[in-house]
Amino acid sequence: MFRAAVRLSVSGARSLTRPQLGLTAPLAQRCYAHGGKLESDEEFDARWVTYFNKADIDAWELRKGMNTLIGYDLVPEPKILEAALRACRRLNDLASAIRILEAVKDKSGPHKKIYPYLIQELRPTLDELGISTPEELGMD
Repeated sequence: MFRAAVRLSVSGARSLTRPQLGLTAPLAQRCYAHGGKLESDEEFDARWVTYFNKADIDAWELRKGMNTLIGYDLVPEPKILEAALRACRRLNDLASAIRILEAVKDKSGPHKKIYPYLIQELRPTLDELGISTPEELGMD
């Protein structure tokens, strides 16, 4: 036991007296696209509209898609939200539809013009599907 302690202390002392090389690690670089081609705004929107327009989408896929979409640093376009709300209607899931509207309102943050614009653009769809906004339900 004593021999092991002496060996460790001697090797530790040697490392203190050894000259340090002037090497530094390169700065980490993030590659969000992982070397692939970058997606345009139109392709992004089309991908999400297609995702929510799947005929066999289930409640888990709807929530997973919305969680992923809300996790991005953007507010979804009205056409994506329309497809998501229609998926909620196909699933007969009013709670998810209202939660989507709440999430979009929260995602709009301090930009007070974004949420009213989205509601204005979604109004025909909301009326057609019979979905009330959180404000109409007194949840604001």
